Amino acid sequence: MRAAIVGGGLGGVAAAVALRKVGWDVVVLERAPEFGEVGAGIGMMPNAMRALDALGLADQVRRIGTPKVAGGVRDLSGRSLVRVAAGEHVVAVHRADLHRVLRSALPERCLVTDTEVTSTDDLDADLVVGADGIRSRVREALFPDLPRPVYAGATAWRSVTAVPFARELEIGQTLGLGTEFGILPLGDGRVYWYAATLAPPGGTSTDLAEVRRLAGHWHHPIPALLDATPPDTVLRHDVHELRTPPPSYVRGRVALLGDAAHAMTPYLGQGACTAIEDGVVLASALARFGTVPEALTHYDRERRPRGRKVARMSRLAGRFGHHLRHPLAVTARNTVLRALPTSAAVRGMSTFTAWRAPQLSPDR
Repeated sequence: MRAAIVGGGLGGVAAAVALRKVGWDVVVLERAPEFGEVGAGIGMMPNAMRALDALGLADQVRRIGTPKVAGGVRDLSGRSLVRVAAGEHVVAVHRADLHRVLRSALPERCLVTDTEVTSTDDLDADLVVGADGIRSRVREALFPDLPRPVYAGATAWRSVTAVPFARELEIGQTLGLGTEFGILPLGDGRVYWYAATLAPPGGTSTDLAEVRRLAGHWHHPIPALLDATPPDTVLRHDVHELRTPPPSYVRGRVALLGDAAHAMTPYLGQGACTAIEDGVVLASALARFGTVPEALTHYDRERRPRGRKVARMSRLAGRFGHHLRHPLAVTARNTVLRALPTSAAVRGMSTFTAWRAPQLSPDR
């Protein structure tokens, strides 16, 4: 059986690895001239690490990712709002490094660049996977009347420091008025950071001075991280989401995956995590069921409710996170978070991180 995957990002390449593990012949079609990831760091949540375990790649990611450290949420003065001890933790890696680990599990012949797919009808495959991102042409062809992605109200800057920081640096998120700042130490000691703020759409400036204006006066180590960041490495993107989800993740022999199916806001750190989940569940279904239509029906039944739920929770997290900008609302939110027992915070996170990966075994 042969699968053609349209899109060579993290979700598409992970799906290719998963499908090969259950005996499928796979080709990944990427329109860019080379494979890789544009971006900075990324946090692999426990659910994503279980998916990577199913692919046999989790240990490689752990070796290059964040060591076990504590984490939590703070206010802009540095006072703790929520504290989470080191345990089953987030593994932060550079996106390019994660992509490289996934690609290492695929033969070169599976990876085809400079290929623009304009119609899935032209693909010689038993299965087509649309993994072509938030502006998916595959999704648009399947559901031409579906509303397009919308601006989520915030813009974000991201980068990685040029120098390493102390190993005990924690994973953290700081909430201010209409702005947040995130810190994820990487395995080599450098630090991935992001800043997000409410703003009109269409901003393009990557000037580090803008980030300093927003958060450069906040608590340690935020000023030091910005000082250690080369200005020409800063990326800026408006945050968009697929506010109206597709009525199905499948149609005929075509399955949607990742942002093509459920592009969501980043406030729970679950975008790439759920994309990797998608690939594992899709491969497991194809190994378990006798026909492609049966497998895709199962895939849609499993993934669509979860994709919608995580996207909805992520949107809600943003509304009660940096989307609050009135001082009284921020004070009330901070008071509630400080009063929240750690166990309650962990339970809240586990509603989406407790996902378990299905077994991947060769098909019949």
